[in-house]
Amino acid sequence: MKLMSSNRLGATFVGVSLSLSLMVGTAWVQPHTASAATAASVTADATTLSAAATSTTRADRIVATAKSYLGKVKYRYGTRDTKRLILDCSAFTQLVFSKNGISIPWGSKAQTSVGTKVSSKSKLVKGDLVMFSTSTPGKINHVGIYIGSGKFISNTTSSGVAINSIYTGYWGSRFIQGRHLK
Repeated sequence: MKLMSSNRLGATFVGVSLSLSLMVGTAWVQPHTASAATAASVTADATTLSAAATSTTRADRIVATAKSYLGKVKYRYGTRDTKRLILDCSAFTQLVFSKNGISIPWGSKAQTSVGTKVSSKSKLVKGDLVMFSTSTPGKINHVGIYIGSGKFISNTTSSGVAINSIYTGYWGSRFIQGRHLK
């Protein structure tokens, strides 16, 4: 190789060219090793992704389904119109669970008969039904789905499908029980 210029820029240019040639040359010298490492790496990454995809729990799928209805459902008491997404709170929970292969009855009171009772907020797990009293103290008349971190999602008269705290605000003192479905 011949140096065309004696200034620094020309020398730098030639140096960069040599470096690039050497790197390219290295890749040509050992293509099978590089390909084998890359193939193993891709296989490992695919296995990791596959494991992550299968580790999604039923509860995660229920929560994701419920969240997919944020801003899309209109609340109407006593209504279960899944085609037009006009639902009461229990029709919403029924729809979400049915989309995940779980059959539960319609009606917040009827939904208290499914699963196992969870009487303490601290023992709720993601995907549990949560029941509240919004009018007569102690009488269950609202239901939602616990999504973790002290929050639940439900179809409300004021906001449609919304996420709220189970510990504070309007719902904080209205919790009656949860239901853990197996």
